[in-house]
Amino acid sequence: MTGHGKAPVPGADADLPVGARDAEDTRAPRSARGEADGDGPGKAGGPGKAGGPGRAEKGEKRSRFPSAFTVLAAVTVAVWALTFVIPPGRYDTEDGAPVPGTYHPVELTTGFWDRLKDLFLAPVNGLYGVTDAESGLTSPGASGDFAGAAGVFLFILAVGAFITVTMRTGALTAGVARLARRLRHHRAVLIVVLMAVFSLGGTTYGMAEETLGFYGLMIPLVLKLGYDRMVGASVIMVGAGVGTLASTVNPFATGVASDSAGIGTGDGIVLRLLMWVVLTALAAGYVLRYARRVAQDPSRSLVAATEEDDALRAADGTGGADGVALTGRQRAVLGVFAATFLFMVFAVVPWSDLGIGLVPTLGWYFAELAALFTVAAVAVGLIGGLGEKGTVNGITAGAGEFVGAALIVALARGVTVIMNNAAVTDTILESLRGAVSGTSSAVFGVLVFLVNIPLAFFVPSSSGHAALAMPILAPLADFAGVGRALVVTAYQSASGWVNLVTPTSAVVMGGLALAKVRYDRYLRFVAPLMGVLLVVVAAFLAVGAAVS
Repeated sequence: MTGHGKAPVPGADADLPVGARDAEDTRAPRSARGEADGDGPGKAGGPGKAGGPGRAEKGEKRSRFPSAFTVLAAVTVAVWALTFVIPPGRYDTEDGAPVPGTYHPVELTTGFWDRLKDLFLAPVNGLYGVTDAESGLTSPGASGDFAGAAGVFLFILAVGAFITVTMRTGALTAGVARLARRLRHHRAVLIVVLMAVFSLGGTTYGMAEETLGFYGLMIPLVLKLGYDRMVGASVIMVGAGVGTLASTVNPFATGVASDSAGIGTGDGIVLRLLMWVVLTALAAGYVLRYARRVAQDPSRSLVAATEEDDALRAADGTGGADGVALTGRQRAVLGVFAATFLFMVFAVVPWSDLGIGLVPTLGWYFAELAALFTVAAVAVGLIGGLGEKGTVNGITAGAGEFVGAALIVALARGVTVIMNNAAVTDTILESLRGAVSGTSSAVFGVLVFLVNIPLAFFVPSSSGHAALAMPILAPLADFAGVGRALVVTAYQSASGWVNLVTPTSAVVMGGLALAKVRYDRYLRFVAPLMGVLLVVVAAFLAVGAAVS
């Protein structure tokens, strides 16, 4: 597999085991799962980034859509200005939930300079602000309930460290390559299994930039099997994208949204798990149908064949080196990688609420999970043969690459603090309550999904979208008589659905550039699937709301 962008971290290569350098070089610049450039489900590094796989060709226009940081900064200022127009008011609360019918106007005790200070301190308050128990105002030095996103911030950095260290061992790349080689004589099974693998990555940890390293493996493989480049691109992109759409415990979507909604990450996991199984099967069936059509009649391909395709078909479709069996270290790394996510699921799921009394409910939250991924990152690095220096470099580089996502969460939480300090959050909630009052639970579930679609386009950062929208949308579930977990599921479904095609995503545009598939052709290919996913997700949400 050839490298496509990210340069090795200085000083780290000496500690990499055999094969790990190639795995590292295949990764595109991430700058952060952070969404700093507004790409995809919470990611960064837009398609025009110098040196990246999505680099614009000479004369080609680059995307001018602002980054998630710019969008959220503009939202922060706009919301602050609107707090001078929107009348302040509050609900009475019971167990942290607003009580219907108790909304009443209030008078603010803060002046203009206090409000200006709130704007200035918004990102700081979003990270570690504390809400005073008496005044209800949030500030960095107050005494009361913690309102910042510091726990989420550290958790995101820990996940970044864990994923980066795992990728540097080369185990993930080697594992997928090995799987592809084993199934190369069973074409249909190969497509389904690989899509399930990428979808599993999407639903558990929001796999996105990590996929860019697999195009060098997948494109030659599918061409050798008689398919076209669209099949290779869609196995990776649609597979991981659908998994993210139906996230079960994805920390950048489900985790951040659940925290902002005031519920546990495991709440609503049964519905999300069912969605993941069904949507992954639908996506795999859709891609497989196209692949069979192309195999039977190459003229029906949406991607024109090139001379390079013939050369790739003649070469080893799996890249040669992956014919070697997985090493013991790589097997151990994959085992630890899988076990970490499985234990995370076990630790966050409220088993007692599901009526499963035999399984203990740990009730872990972001503090414990951050520690889990930090320890796991160290274990993976040492087991994978990176050594002390390589492991430390991987951890610090991974945390640095994901810091954009963490900062986005803090910035978005700062918007919430501005609204709460100005007492306009409940006013907005009361107006939205009037809009959805009288609708059935099923209609409510679908409406929340549809409302989040334009939000997902304008705030393409999944974590930023979650931290921004959930404090407003989640309490609506209390008025509609449904669980807040349904609102989380509706939000992440909308975010994942939009980010399957958003042109500002490095994951989409960079992946298509690597696969050499035109964006308009990809849109033509994926449009019917997008329609099916829209209907099926809406149906799931309607049923989930009706029975919640």
